Amino acid sequence: MTVDFKAEVEKRWDDLLADLKTVLAVPSVRDDSQATEDAPLGPGPRDALLKFLEIFERDGFKTKNVDNLAGYLEYGEGDEMLGIIGHVDVVPVGDGWDSDPFTPVIKDNRIYARGSSDDKGPTMAAYYGLKIIKELGLPVSKRIRLILGTDEETGWTGMTHYLETEETPDFGFSPDAEFPIINGEKGNMVMNIHTKGANDGAYQLIKFDAGMRPNMVPDLAVAMVQFPEAETDALVDAFGAFLDESPVTGKIDIDDNIATITVNGKAAHGAKPNTGINAATFLATFLAKYDFNGAARDYLGIITDLLHEQPFADKLGLKECDENMGDLTMNVGIFKFDQESEDNTINLNFRFPTGTDERIANQVGEKVAPYHATVNLEPGTHVPHYVPGDDPLVQTLLDVYHEHTGLPAHEQVIGGGTFGRLLERGVAYGAMFPNSIDTMHQPNEFMDLDDLFRSAVIYADAIYRLAK
Repeated sequence: MTVDFKAEVEKRWDDLLADLKTVLAVPSVRDDSQATEDAPLGPGPRDALLKFLEIFERDGFKTKNVDNLAGYLEYGEGDEMLGIIGHVDVVPVGDGWDSDPFTPVIKDNRIYARGSSDDKGPTMAAYYGLKIIKELGLPVSKRIRLILGTDEETGWTGMTHYLETEETPDFGFSPDAEFPIINGEKGNMVMNIHTKGANDGAYQLIKFDAGMRPNMVPDLAVAMVQFPEAETDALVDAFGAFLDESPVTGKIDIDDNIATITVNGKAAHGAKPNTGINAATFLATFLAKYDFNGAARDYLGIITDLLHEQPFADKLGLKECDENMGDLTMNVGIFKFDQESEDNTINLNFRFPTGTDERIANQVGEKVAPYHATVNLEPGTHVPHYVPGDDPLVQTLLDVYHEHTGLPAHEQVIGGGTFGRLLERGVAYGAMFPNSIDTMHQPNEFMDLDDLFRSAVIYADAIYRLAK
């Protein structure tokens, strides 16, 4: 049966946009401080999950809420199951937005909102692809399950719970990356460096704070510094000179002999730290030349000596490039220093092409030991994942992409981690195109409406071919 999927998406376009606006309006940032038994990851992820499930039920799909941590719809019959795995949570908003990030705005053929491209827009496009198949009554011989996770941007608690309690699909894809396909993903691990001790130099670091998530390049950093009052003018002049020669902006405010110093950089996805400007490491390079002592000196020394402008971790001795999987990358995502604290931390997020987290942790531990620092791994490390290019899943998805775009279809590996890796035969598939502008994890996140439309067409055809 030949189906004009483009025409079918066109018929439902206004409905797709209306449903997308509805889910984008939910501020679904994970917030453990508001967690309850009913909202284990905070109210936002739960509410977004419920809104998606409400839309699925409205359209006649069978659904299940998995303890407000995950949810799914299921369609069709058969022994095999095709899984489509998206996520409803979003990263924190941050600064620099031109509009309310949870009030969707359509402007210049783009829809602006947090989650528009990561991942509510692509997930809604995939849903409408399946909705078309259902409404046309197209024949399928497999079960199709569209699964929603609620904390892809943090600990994957929701999908971990799903896999522990529900059936695992035999194969599938996640609409949470880029076309033509992502059939390989680097390993992903998060590590914390810890320092402690006295802070009694002529300059004292009262606080140093930056970053919201391990997988975001921090675009804002703030430090409070106590300094010799006689050096006020010199400090202000030095900061001005620093801004003149650095790719950041900022300001310094003086109150008696306390300076509050703010630096602004450029946010980026933690899988591509080289595309951002880390405000915190630049701030540390300015501060490190002053007479700090103890914990502050160690803290700033680690940043400036080992981490500043090190997206490929050269100074940690971890530089690596695999022929198939690409470079090891490192994002320095969260910084917390308080002179009253006995545990000051720097958070690192590695995307690695080969090996294990233990190898990386041991190497970092050796490098930071001279700074009286230790390291620990956070739970949830993911090892590298790869589905061979000759797998029928990969070949089918590449064929669909090429036929609808006329563009070359080829294998691809990324540093980002998607839910596609949860399945042994799982990949990521769209919704960014080669010429798309990537605004994931950045202010003024948007999805181009032409890309949204094209992805819905591709998803409809791909789901049909995989399931028939």
